[in-house]
Amino acid sequence: MDLDHIRRIAVAAAQEGAAVLHSRLGRVSDIQKKSPTDLVTEADKASEKRIFETIRAVFPDHSILAEESGANRAATNMQWIIDPLDGTTNFTHEFGVFSVSVAFEMDGEVLVGVVLDPVRGELFWAVTDQGAWLNNRRVSVSQTDTVANSLLVTGFPYNFKEDLDAIMARFTNCLKAAQGMRRLGSAALDLCYVACGRFDGFWEQHLKAWDTAAGLLIAREAGARITDFREHPYTPGDRDLLATNGKIHQEMISLMSLKGSA
Repeated sequence: MDLDHIRRIAVAAAQEGAAVLHSRLGRVSDIQKKSPTDLVTEADKASEKRIFETIRAVFPDHSILAEESGANRAATNMQWIIDPLDGTTNFTHEFGVFSVSVAFEMDGEVLVGVVLDPVRGELFWAVTDQGAWLNNRRVSVSQTDTVANSLLVTGFPYNFKEDLDAIMARFTNCLKAAQGMRRLGSAALDLCYVACGRFDGFWEQHLKAWDTAAGLLIAREAGARITDFREHPYTPGDRDLLATNGKIHQEMISLMSLKGSA
């Protein structure tokens, strides 16, 4: 398996999707709701279509799992995992924090991850065992060793009302403990920002595989530690995600632990 070739196709696919988003930013007319807070636009669908076409032109027999169209299964152990627009709510409000995420996995293991920020022109990518990169610069996690000196980031799930007390308790714990807190609205970028040291830690619940597959590999290759809230190994699609620079992980686990919460 030529992973460098896979990476080039993943980058090309992300760039094609990003071009669609650029062309439609500020001109979105058809906004639909998958739930009261989960939006989808014609830009999501058009970006996904362009990414599909780019991948299918080279790998017609590969499976693809994508946010808007679901799973397109094929008789193969190779699958692409795609989020054509991570940060749709930001996009619809012309708030320039969103991304395109493309991952490639074989036998259930993510081997290539690409996250492209169309607004800033920042391309984050990783190939397993080859480190993490921002454009042409290798990146690594921060060396911050206490939460008190950390800048943290989180996100709120679309079904936040179902677990609001626990979500707000964790948020309050971290707000009190950290130097600063942010909420960007793109989990893929949150993971990439941990990878390059802009954030020291990130947590969120109920993320889907397409939200995290590429960003997880990038963060891991940059030296991040990634678990669930109970410090068990995390795989894309698990309920809880905690990603840190490793040095503050135990402190963050303590902040995630709430008596009487699930």
